[in-house]
Amino acid sequence: MAQTMTIQVRGRGTLTLPATLREKYRLGEGDPLTVVDLDGAVLLSPRLLVVPRLAAEMERLRRARKLSLKDLGGPARED
Repeated sequence: MAQTMTIQVRGRGTLTLPATLREKYRLGEGDPLTVVDLDGAVLLSPRLLVVPRLAAEMERLRRARKLSLKDLGGPARED
């Protein structure tokens, strides 16, 4: 269900998204958003960088389990 919230534009055009939305969409400082001008309305959309986040999570799990890339069937050489 769509939610309506009011936010304010602050100095230098800064917007603060409510914590509930940041948590829901897993947004953190520096995460990119797409802005769409709908000629009378502005749409903000999270630009989810799925591949980098997935790769970082896989690397974290690999290191936690002390697996080499070779163990995972990847290149025998690690950089």
